[in-house]
Amino acid sequence: MSASKNTAKKKTKKKNKAKSSFPMKGILVVLLGFFLILAVILKSGLFKDYPVKGQKEMLAISAGDTYSGFIDRLAKEGHVSFPILLKVYQRLIIHDTLKAGVYEIHDGMSVREVLQMISNSENAQMNRILVIEGTTFKQLIESLKKDELVTKEVVNLPTDQLLKELNIPFNHPEGLFAPNTYFFAKGETDRKILTDLYRHQMQALDEAWNNRASDLPYQNKYEALIMASIIEKETSLDSELQQVSGVFVRRLKIGMRLQTDPTVIYGMGDKYKGNITRQDLRTPTPYNTYTMAGLPPTPIALPSKKAIEAAMHPDNSQNIYFVATGNGGHKFSSNLQDHNRAVQEYLSVLRSKN
Repeated sequence: MSASKNTAKKKTKKKNKAKSSFPMKGILVVLLGFFLILAVILKSGLFKDYPVKGQKEMLAISAGDTYSGFIDRLAKEGHVSFPILLKVYQRLIIHDTLKAGVYEIHDGMSVREVLQMISNSENAQMNRILVIEGTTFKQLIESLKKDELVTKEVVNLPTDQLLKELNIPFNHPEGLFAPNTYFFAKGETDRKILTDLYRHQMQALDEAWNNRASDLPYQNKYEALIMASIIEKETSLDSELQQVSGVFVRRLKIGMRLQTDPTVIYGMGDKYKGNITRQDLRTPTPYNTYTMAGLPPTPIALPSKKAIEAAMHPDNSQNIYFVATGNGGHKFSSNLQDHNRAVQEYLSVLRSKN
């Protein structure tokens, strides 16, 4: 073989080797770029420091909260990027749900560590008990029964025995426990929790009663508590509490029936399926204020401190009617003619939405 042929072969091999090395280098560059991007994503998501004010902070997780909602909130507040990555991590690695409780987050903890922590209730430092305004005693008891961080002593007892165990001098439990957000030690007893809620409610009732307006149509503070529970169920707007109170107080004074739907619903108990019929309004129960005069025998829900204050301080208007507007809130009227007009306006709004 001639020297020129050998030289040509060597040059061809070098060219082929050079050509084959270019794709390999390109692949390495792409892979390096991918891992760099992945590192940046992980750093700004899973491995980013969880936002803590100071050295440590308490994180409250409520019953019913979800990882998806928790992650979305962190992203919305600008604390993490690429929330979808966090959700994928939770699905693939954690395989669990959020556990209600109060967790202690330390400065320097990563988002990944926090996600892991709140999947195990054993990590909770305290238990968050949320009692919503206007819920019933039955709903309160059911939530305590389901709470894994509450030690059960009395919630499974019959109601009369439960009240006796708690040294509560009433025959009916409704309305006696203050709605609010509470924090208790993990493993606290239902006895202690209910006792504290009862004490808070009685304190709020006593303070409001001692500072009540004059000329109220209540024979005692328990009747005021009954009124507060009705007010609580009739409106969710703080600005309307005193107005609703004024309507019902004036009705009591002139001997007019309260005619309030929430009392009818409470009296129906488990028979209530989401709608009230004309027959329901005509069917007498101890709580049907369409068929009976005066107040029902007990509260119908757990009233807030604001509702109790409103029951003691009704407004000074002449209104004795009110109806929903259909757009939030109520329209109050002092005479039947204006009230009927407001009812027609409400029905018109409903029709326009259908």
